[in-house]
Amino acid sequence: MKITFLGHASLLIEAEKSSILVDPFISGNEKASGKINLQDLNPDYILVTHAHQDHVLDVETIAKSSGAVIVSNYEIAMYYEALGLKAHPMNHGGNWKFDFGNLKYVNAIHTSSFPDGTYGGQPGGFVISTEGKHIYIAGDTALTMDMKLIPNTTILDLAILPIGDNFTMGVDDAVIASDFVACDTILGYHYDTFGYIEIDHDLAINKFSTAGKTLHLLEIGASITI
Repeated sequence: MKITFLGHASLLIEAEKSSILVDPFISGNEKASGKINLQDLNPDYILVTHAHQDHVLDVETIAKSSGAVIVSNYEIAMYYEALGLKAHPMNHGGNWKFDFGNLKYVNAIHTSSFPDGTYGGQPGGFVISTEGKHIYIAGDTALTMDMKLIPNTTILDLAILPIGDNFTMGVDDAVIASDFVACDTILGYHYDTFGYIEIDHDLAINKFSTAGKTLHLLEIGASITI
């Protein structure tokens, strides 16, 4: 399975049977300009953790061109269905078997509203199980004790955690989060896009290393395979 970092909190997950796009915020991200072309993205599914603009900006455009199914909480799914797009609603604690494997919608602590002010339901994260691998995508979240529930049922191969601080967990809390989810391989995201969330890369990597963990900070367009 190949995971490509598209900038900010946007990811492209290429599994054997499906292409899965997560929280596409590309056209409005100056750091992704010239590196990622929306027209090159043709996902089968678009996962949306919550409704903030920096996670949904390109959802409608990409879903219209690709025919992708938008998967999110009930409120977000219904929002896009009203626009004539395909959507699959979920809610916290729920599982569904898609053609790529199992998807579980899990808790996150954050807020959620669309740019037009529409209520975006409660934010969440996802646990993806496909090709014998298990990935946790935390979404925008604070450190939460609910993370401790994940390893009760799933042994993770990768945890994708926000590390930019201010709006989400920072590096120190993300190290604790990696303990809670019992995963020593972490992909950091939601950092450096704008001033509030700029981080010291070397310091972040060293903090995870000191804790016996590996933090991957990918360049936009770069990939990791698990």
